[in-house]
Amino acid sequence: MVSGKSSKASRNTRASVVTKRATPWGTIAAVAVVLLIAVGVFGYGIAANRAKDAERAALSKFTPSATNQDPSLQIAGIVSQQYAGGQHVTPDQQVAYTHAPPFGGAHDGYWAACNGVVYPTAVRTENLVHSLEHGAVWIAYNPDQITGDALSTLQKKVDGERYMVMSPYPGLDSPVSLQSWGHQLKVGDVTDPRIDEFISALKQNQYTHPEVGASCDATGPGAFDQDNPPPFVAAPAPGTPGSQPEISATPATVAPDAPVPSQ
Repeated sequence: MVSGKSSKASRNTRASVVTKRATPWGTIAAVAVVLLIAVGVFGYGIAANRAKDAERAALSKFTPSATNQDPSLQIAGIVSQQYAGGQHVTPDQQVAYTHAPPFGGAHDGYWAACNGVVYPTAVRTENLVHSLEHGAVWIAYNPDQITGDALSTLQKKVDGERYMVMSPYPGLDSPVSLQSWGHQLKVGDVTDPRIDEFISALKQNQYTHPEVGASCDATGPGAFDQDNPPPFVAAPAPGTPGSQPEISATPATVAPDAPVPSQ
């Protein structure tokens, strides 16, 4: 017969065994990992937002206003020139432009579609110059130098963006060239911050292009066909018989301390 004392000790031992459980280290580790990931994502979000705020702040001085009508003149290397607007040529005529790519002057009566269009092949220059007259920024690039990731970087700045257009430009003397009416900037790297400064300062800048509010939409078959644009033809030399003059108002000027574009 088991005594009461022994029975009580046995019950205490069993209770101790039942109540003592293993620490769930696996669950704790999993929760810790989730928390670390959450903190990392949150921290990355804060850092990304701060970077965007800093970028916006840096570009703020390149936003046109009544008191700062042409902020692009602060950009090192900018070339500016005044052009007479509304000077049209027919589709079978060529303009003897003095700059390559051109950024103003006489142009085709139909503009190239320029609402975020990335043309895979070179387009007739006279149509693109008309787009500039409407307030567009045209990014031209040398197809022998800009490919792969660099090309994708440029495309992201244009694709789907109103009053932006992009196309290859054969024989371009720098990797990238940006054009707005009366303005040009050539750069050697697609990450050059001056690209965004140029766009901020000049895209639809009401103070720098002749036809404020004009459309950048495609004009359609028979005029300018976005899906089958007229091809690029190199400009004839000034004075070539049958060519049309560029029609500029003042000589081109370059911003001081302009860096030499890398090749």
